[in-house]
Amino acid sequence: MRTLDVHKTIDDARFNRFHWTVLLWCALIIIFDGYDLIIYGVVLPKLMAEWQLSPLEAGALGSYALFGMMFGALFFGPLSDKIGRRKTIMICVLIFSGMTFINGYARNPWEFGICRFIAGLGIGGVMPNVVALMTEYSPKRIRSTLVAIMFSGYSVGGMLSAFIGMTLIPVYGWQPVFWIAGIPLLLLPLIWKFLPESVGFLVQAGRNEEAAQMLSRVEPSYVPQAGDRFHMPTGKGKSVPLVSLFTDGRLVSTLMFWLSFFCCLLMVYALGSWLPKLMNQAGYPLGSSLSFLLVLNFGAIFGAIGGGWVADRFHLRRVITLMFVVAAVSISLLGIKSSMPVLYLLVAIAGACTIGTQILLYAYVAQFYPLASRSTGIGWASGVGRLGAILGPMLGGTLLAAGLELHMNFLAFAIPGAIAGLAISMVGRSAVHAPDEEKNLAFAAETGKMELD
Repeated sequence: MRTLDVHKTIDDARFNRFHWTVLLWCALIIIFDGYDLIIYGVVLPKLMAEWQLSPLEAGALGSYALFGMMFGALFFGPLSDKIGRRKTIMICVLIFSGMTFINGYARNPWEFGICRFIAGLGIGGVMPNVVALMTEYSPKRIRSTLVAIMFSGYSVGGMLSAFIGMTLIPVYGWQPVFWIAGIPLLLLPLIWKFLPESVGFLVQAGRNEEAAQMLSRVEPSYVPQAGDRFHMPTGKGKSVPLVSLFTDGRLVSTLMFWLSFFCCLLMVYALGSWLPKLMNQAGYPLGSSLSFLLVLNFGAIFGAIGGGWVADRFHLRRVITLMFVVAAVSISLLGIKSSMPVLYLLVAIAGACTIGTQILLYAYVAQFYPLASRSTGIGWASGVGRLGAILGPMLGGTLLAAGLELHMNFLAFAIPGAIAGLAISMVGRSAVHAPDEEKNLAFAAETGKMELD
């Protein structure tokens, strides 16, 4: 009888076809997720004109989806620890794609807001689960990079929504931009077939044969045999997952994660919702204003992947702290009259250090918590952070209604970046905060029970 150390097998595995499969499908889901979320900023100028919305009304309408995301993250994150990540992800995709498609038929702000809220439940619920799944299956030496590449799909989705909006809205109006969001519904059978279930969930559920087959795909040199046992400490103790976020020295770190998520998401959604409108008001035509949204998300891809690559060689905490400082500086400079090349460069840097940093935050949280509370940790950090996301569009609407000068608006958007940088610098220096796992690993190593013959 053999006992296999699941964590070590995954950590030491060579990147192979299986990892490509996980990366592809998780990234594809996040692309759809990002498209459905960023779409509001794309159609906002058109909606304000068509429905005669004031800035405050438009800001509130943009927050409906974010309220849904908060509840979705808080509910679907812990749910996946009970029913599995794949089922939870499928439910979330069905919700956000279906409701965004229906959103295209909204006849007034009330119907629009209801659809956005329900879609937000799925958008918020899918994020912590794909991050947890990608983290679980990634080899340790490139884990941050792979999570960053996967989550860059969010920015790809944002770029697609901006590009499609620039193409379709002037000719067909805003509705077709939402109808396109129904495409993922056609892919659900393929997602179910190719997206793997969490091996940790399989082991905990006692589905050892399925876990063995999954690990043989992660590490092809492993050949399953009858009677194989799996050693996979999860950090599960007497406390429930939510309580475990505050035990074993995690209290301050958890609160700082929540604060940094709050501030970062406030910046992301303030910019995502109001950047086109602010630039439009500053004198740029609608098509040109939407191009700023395109550049914002383009920069985010480089920020996430570049930051992930650097973080795999240094430390996520240091990289994220620095990126928050740069975000604050670049956003504050957006309000200063500059040439177009400089303006585009500042928008790209702002995207890299806000959306890109948000992606790295997810990677950091996923690596920080033990398996048993990983989705709960990501879900709660994301859920609490959604309060900042909700306030982002509202803040933009309030500032716009106040008639402040352009540079004051961007300065208000930049302040949370400085706060987030300070918060993340106070997180525990090590991302390994799973004492129960560490104790079990040490004990098993001493007794020689984790050898694979």
